[in-house]
Amino acid sequence: MKKTLNLILLILFCSSVYAQEERSFGEGAKMDKLVPISTVLASPNNYLEKEITVAGTIVSVCSKRGCWMKLASDKKFQTMRIKVRDGDMVFPFNAKGQTAYATGILKPIELTKEKAIAYLSHLAQEAKEKFDPESVTGGMTIYQLSPNGVTIKYAN
Repeated sequence: MKKTLNLILLILFCSSVYAQEERSFGEGAKMDKLVPISTVLASPNNYLEKEITVAGTIVSVCSKRGCWMKLASDKKFQTMRIKVRDGDMVFPFNAKGQTAYATGILKPIELTKEKAIAYLSHLAQEAKEKFDPESVTGGMTIYQLSPNGVTIKYAN
């Protein structure tokens, strides 16, 4: 009976340690620079070329090289793309659904009308939604974070 109880306690201890697991990439995230994604996207010019940390649930990861991931914002239907040069960091595909903290520099990407149509068409295709190219009236700017450190916290 005592051995069974010890085994159960060991399993519970290991489970709680596993639930707290985190994995860092690069320098790891700097929690003292944390800014909500919705705040950044509401006024991106205030954060351009400055080191910031954003946090969110990982909603997608590059399945080819693990070179990017998208984090869900604290505001519904917003995401932010976290992108590194291929090979600098490799984000694990199985991290989807986990919480990530990314520290880096916010950069604008200017798209012409034609590139905006191609980009939005690609997003619609990935989401299996219809897209009307006529709905795009001009160019657009998208923002992504180029990280120097990322920390993923595993909750399972």
